[in-house]
Amino acid sequence: MRVLFVSDTHIGLDLPAHPRVVGRRRGPDFFEMFERALEPARSRAVDVVVHGGDLLYRSRVPAWLAEAALAPLKQVASSGVPVLLVPGNHERGRLPFPLLALHDKLHVFDRPRSVVLDAGGLRAAFIGFPYTHDVRRRFREVLALARCSVPPTDVRVLVVHQCVEGATCGPGNFTFRSGPEVIRTADLPDDVAVTLGGHIHRHQVLRPAGRGPVIYAGSVERTSFAEAPETKGYVVLTLERSGLGAFEFRALPGRAMVTLTLSLDGAGSGEAHARVATAIDSTPGWRAARLAAVSASTGPSFRPGQRTTCAWTRIPPAVSRRSLGRTSATDRSSIPRRRARTPGSVACTET
Repeated sequence: MRVLFVSDTHIGLDLPAHPRVVGRRRGPDFFEMFERALEPARSRAVDVVVHGGDLLYRSRVPAWLAEAALAPLKQVASSGVPVLLVPGNHERGRLPFPLLALHDKLHVFDRPRSVVLDAGGLRAAFIGFPYTHDVRRRFREVLALARCSVPPTDVRVLVVHQCVEGATCGPGNFTFRSGPEVIRTADLPDDVAVTLGGHIHRHQVLRPAGRGPVIYAGSVERTSFAEAPETKGYVVLTLERSGLGAFEFRALPGRAMVTLTLSLDGAGSGEAHARVATAIDSTPGWRAARLAAVSASTGPSFRPGQRTTCAWTRIPPAVSRRSLGRTSATDRSSIPRRRARTPGSVACTET
């Protein structure tokens, strides 16, 4: 059985209907990478699709956005490929407008449950539950509910949107070891071939002793500059009667993120604008850029790894009009426009 595992698509991020500054937005990037990740399913190169959670970027979204996010999964399901979806923490464990997800081949882990699928001469049980707070204390209880009615199968897979002990993230490689939101590896069931995890945006594979591997697909796009050096993508794996077979991470061509460092010492208003414009125009390709003004007396204007972005409104108006106010190369006509305003996004450049 061939499984496509994708996670943390964050549909709706940076997609304002009424942007305060006209310019490029990153919202379409998340749609595009999501669609690209599903290509093996559309070509019937896989038997099952698993989405590890955080389909959307937040829990309270308009119906059109929920429908647009679910549409690619429902299209795959309509082609005959079963889809399994875990509500993540950004959905607060519940999909908004759940009636939009109704489809006989789209299975939502809206409660602890198991889904049994047959493909490739193999019967597999996918055991999962929605994102759960205080999971360290509640994990065994929730897992017992999810697997209480599992029939005999050839192989079992656990699907979660949680932090598992040993997972890493961030510029400083922070490692999750303890805490109420971290699952102990010792608590993972020893009879599952693999645990497919969402929530951690960095692709990684954990190999706890005496347990099947824990695979994080990671997010399909970079959501902040903390993820700038990370490669984004999805995972394709094979399930066999003996357990987990081969698996591979397939990279996606996500939007690159760069930090532009420049000195404004001794520069007047006009010269400052010129230096900023030159830094932006000299950036190769269509990239998300953060400006870091360096002063001889104070040093950089941001701390390395700080989760900040260069907002559109923080770029001098002349530079915004000259370098950033361009028509997007991505056709947004097919993407509905959201009604609520969101804060400004990162600056994006092109050559």
